[in-house]
Amino acid sequence: MEKQILVTRSSMPEFEEYIEEIRPVFESRWLSNMGKKHMTLIEELKQYLGVEKLDLFTNGHMALELSLDALNLSGEIITTPFTFISTTHAIVRNGLTPVFCDIDPLTCTIDADQIESLITEKTSAIMPVHVYGNVCDVEKIEAIAKKHNLKVIYDAAHAFGVTYKGKGIGNFGDVSCYSFHATKVFHTIEGGAAVYHDDEVGKRLWMLKDFGIQDEETIDLVGPNAKMNEFCAAMGLCNLRHVDGEIAKRKKAAERYRKNLSGITGLRLNCVQKDVNTNSAYFPVFFDPAVFGSDRNEVQAELKEHGIFARKYFYPCVNACGAYRKSYDPDDTPVAQEYSRQVLTLPMFADLTEEEVDRISEVILSCRK
Repeated sequence: MEKQILVTRSSMPEFEEYIEEIRPVFESRWLSNMGKKHMTLIEELKQYLGVEKLDLFTNGHMALELSLDALNLSGEIITTPFTFISTTHAIVRNGLTPVFCDIDPLTCTIDADQIESLITEKTSAIMPVHVYGNVCDVEKIEAIAKKHNLKVIYDAAHAFGVTYKGKGIGNFGDVSCYSFHATKVFHTIEGGAAVYHDDEVGKRLWMLKDFGIQDEETIDLVGPNAKMNEFCAAMGLCNLRHVDGEIAKRKKAAERYRKNLSGITGLRLNCVQKDVNTNSAYFPVFFDPAVFGSDRNEVQAELKEHGIFARKYFYPCVNACGAYRKSYDPDDTPVAQEYSRQVLTLPMFADLTEEEVDRISEVILSCRK
């Protein structure tokens, strides 16, 4: 039987490297509450991402949810339905109303040309999402936000290490939030971060993630426990040493996929953006069954028969999910709806070999009719 190929595989440091990194944690017994590993990781991430202010959280979702809270927003937030459910949940759990904007057919990010038509007197912010390592139209979004006095919170879960015109993607917007989940390009097992630019927002984030505690006797905010522990921070410090090499390996796998699948009628591959240095976070393929001959579901099933696991990411659209279906019509965002029905993200991780990419590609091409 052929070896299984999962949709992703976590990058890990050598066991001994991690043991040495956590040794001081064992010796000190300081396991959480912003210890030395936590504080060191903040500084090293700021340097790597090219940003000035950053805070860590227990996961990317809490970074999003607490960033919205820290900005004191109200009313409506314009966002995209072509994203992981966390983006929208963060809005709703803050008592805010998501307003869904369709996506750009090239990048799968929010269609900046449609944002202004959705702005009302209730709009307080825009929450775009960098998708698959593709970058939103940050310049147009910034212009719209300034014109209408809106905040911008980027969900940058897919964009770790991505730069635009040589500038770290976290420098755009009022806040950019990263996920450091085990499946991401860079991970801390579980974790997340928020890059911010306003010191007052930073102070609120610091307190919010620790129950709203300001000092031993002062608790002025209502917040959860969203602190990153020392073991996760230690994993992050290890992985950060190797992340450039891991991204380079991913790019090699992506190039092999492109060599095998480019120019096939009925297949659309992820775009290559000008001025963007991406991270090859994912490799999405969009299947047009009328042309290719098989739909996305049939291709996924055939891959599974060969021990290869691909993911419908993102499906369904957020506005088609049960939690939101009664309040929204996914047909109001037709591009996002169509793409969610066509997309299959293929296996992508640093250790994926060219031979494995060739095997995956052969199965896909065998589905042509």
